[in-house]
Amino acid sequence: LIGGLALSILLVYLVIVVNFQSWLDPFIIITALPAALAGIVWSLFVTGTTLSVPALTGAIMCMGTATANSILVVSFAREHLERYGNAVEAAIEAGFGRIRPVLMTALAMIVGMLPMSFSNTQNAPLGRAVIGGLLFATVATLLFVPCVFALLHRDREQPPTEKQA
Repeated sequence: LIGGLALSILLVYLVIVVNFQSWLDPFIIITALPAALAGIVWSLFVTGTTLSVPALTGAIMCMGTATANSILVVSFAREHLERYGNAVEAAIEAGFGRIRPVLMTALAMIVGMLPMSFSNTQNAPLGRAVIGGLLFATVATLLFVPCVFALLHRDREQPPTEKQA
């Protein structure tokens, strides 16, 4: 089961590579996923939930949402880098400029999973995994991903052209 999760992360990475036509930006996007995995493990541990198929299904759902949120931030930062030429400014602008859509997406998933996570049904681990993973992944997406973007793109900085300024 864990191997399947790793394979899914690799396949998601390769699909994003094709979409972005870059090896670097998908790596930046994927950097939010370890935080999501830590949040999943933390939430399952705190609630005393065992690792099960529903929990791993929730982990895959969480990874997808965390990836989508990271794509929002990185694509916005990339646009600003091309327009203004400063990686640090682009990263800061992406972190602040995409805070609302990232929070809305994460909170919608978290609030939607609350009833499931509090129930005593067999699908409760799914909700718990999604909630814990998204709590950690959202913080990583808004703080860590822009920092990694700025660090890895600082050598690509260029002054803005007259048309762009």
